[in-house]
Amino acid sequence: MFDTMTMTKIVGGFCGMFLIFLLGNWVAESLYHVGESGHGEEHHQAYTIDTGESEGGDDSEPEPEIDFSEVYAAADPAAGEKEFRACQSCHKVDGSNGTGPHLDGVVGRAIDSVPDFNYSGALEQVGDTWTPENLNHFLTDPKAAAPGTKMSFKGISDVEDRANLIAWLDSLGN
Repeated sequence: MFDTMTMTKIVGGFCGMFLIFLLGNWVAESLYHVGESGHGEEHHQAYTIDTGESEGGDDSEPEPEIDFSEVYAAADPAAGEKEFRACQSCHKVDGSNGTGPHLDGVVGRAIDSVPDFNYSGALEQVGDTWTPENLNHFLTDPKAAAPGTKMSFKGISDVEDRANLIAWLDSLGN
């Protein structure tokens, strides 16, 4: 079946492929290696991106806490309608419930008070009524404000966006 010369060629072919693989690995390591070379060479970063933060410690002053009532007084309901796009997959403003309760008339409404909606009971930790301040607190991080809530929304980090949304919901009335 196989003679000695054929077996020698097959073994030689595998040895040749293995040597080419090792040589390619060595060349790639020498070209792309970013770790210590072991030769005492010091490598410098090619460029630095200035992020505005100084190295060392955090010597900057913390940002002052923004008073929500001032932001809410200057809120833009038209911008809040755009913010509602993230909410409309679960909430409606036509009086009918979706995955979440309807939100028309939510500002000033008692918490957990929409008829025919099965609440988790966790929202009662927020307060008794959906005041703008309670809505602001809840919309910042729903899971932290009401642990155990069924609402899976991650929250709105920007205080102006929250104020605009609450102002728009308030403009809808009851």
